[in-house]
Amino acid sequence: MHTQELTLNGHPFFIRSWGNPELPTLLMMHGFPEYGGAWDTLAQLLTDRYHCVAPDMRGYGQSWTPEGVENYAVPELVGDMAALVGHLGGGPVTVLGHDWGAAVAYGLALFCPDLVEKLIIMNGVHPVPFRREVSAGGAQSQASQYMNLLRSDGSEDVLSANGFAALLGFMNETMDMAWLTPEKQADYITEWSRPGRFNAMLNWYRAAPFKVADPGVPVTDIPQLPPETMQVHCPHLLIWGVNDTALLEVSTEGLEEFAADLTRVRIEGADHWLHHQKPAEVARAILDWN
Repeated sequence: MHTQELTLNGHPFFIRSWGNPELPTLLMMHGFPEYGGAWDTLAQLLTDRYHCVAPDMRGYGQSWTPEGVENYAVPELVGDMAALVGHLGGGPVTVLGHDWGAAVAYGLALFCPDLVEKLIIMNGVHPVPFRREVSAGGAQSQASQYMNLLRSDGSEDVLSANGFAALLGFMNETMDMAWLTPEKQADYITEWSRPGRFNAMLNWYRAAPFKVADPGVPVTDIPQLPPETMQVHCPHLLIWGVNDTALLEVSTEGLEEFAADLTRVRIEGADHWLHHQKPAEVARAILDWN
């Protein structure tokens, strides 16, 4: 693994990379509450085909961490990654996103299509089907109630107290965290503990434009996104850990309406953390698709 600090749009970003820079680029974007190093195991399985590049996303790890919720709106985050693709030669590149990194990956594919050759999403959601489900008051709304805690004032203090005990407890409550060994947990806590980082990580949720409905009480005043602007025009692979309890597969129903060239791969025995639980199966899905 190689590390470097780059200046993107005038701000410092910490980048990890694996493999031969002469190979095609795979831009790997992590979600909450990870950091670029979380891709290490999967990246090593892909280096025969790709030069894997994984930034600490804005507000995470060793990258730029501005104050203010407004700095974590998706267009700002997409701008960071567009600048990174520009630094890498201008693209187009293959883009992989997980969780919140998937939101940024979709943003690149939708609004900077010339930068994205292929789109890979792992347990992440396109904005239209997800808004439909999180607003409906059904299963996804129920599963997303935790977002209200993450968005609340002072949640960074509650979740980080006693060595991030509440955050770790929340992660362990409904999903298999056996992959988070004591050594890896120490690495995560190091990244979460950098000044200002944990509040910034939560600002991704606070800046999100969608509303989480109360169970059984649909939100009806959601803005409609024009379908013609929400189209993924490049080949799209969706890899799904079927036991995810935070993002539900129902929130991907109808994705074909927005991605004409869509391939779905379901990973049994994995949940939201599929890249840690089943890295060989995830890597095989990517390599077989390509």
